[in-house]
Amino acid sequence: MAVKEASFDIVSEVNLEEVKNAIQVATKEIKNRFDFKGSIAQIQLENQRLMIMAEDDYKVEQVKDVLMGKLVKRGVPVKNIQFSTSEKALGGAARQYGELVNGIDRENAKKINAAIKDSGLKVKTQIQDERIRVTGKSRDDLQEVIALLKGVPLPIELQFINYR
Repeated sequence: MAVKEASFDIVSEVNLEEVKNAIQVATKEIKNRFDFKGSIAQIQLENQRLMIMAEDDYKVEQVKDVLMGKLVKRGVPVKNIQFSTSEKALGGAARQYGELVNGIDRENAKKINAAIKDSGLKVKTQIQDERIRVTGKSRDDLQEVIALLKGVPLPIELQFINYR
């Protein structure tokens, strides 16, 4: 009788629908806030990039804080948003872009693989495009891999899906 192997996938994804919802709620809150009355404050999603525009760097940071709060509430991994430095926009306003990172790049995939191999757990890993498949005979080993990876310092947030 063959032993069935258990597996799961490690991914790093940003749900764009939740990002759009968070932008809507944040925009609504900013419009109603007293400290933003009569000032420029905008949040837009362009392809895989967030664009935040306000009168100055201080206001950009305030808008970003409101947006981050809404993203966290909606379960969007804010670690996967990499902001550029603020730049000057038209009319003296400030603008900042936030790149939405989807997928696990080669660099982070190598770190994840190394952490799993160093743990000595009896599992196999396989890099598949921007995700990693982990398989093993013991479900307990897979659980340990998940626990281990939650403690690995990475610039992206990981999700564990397709657990079989």
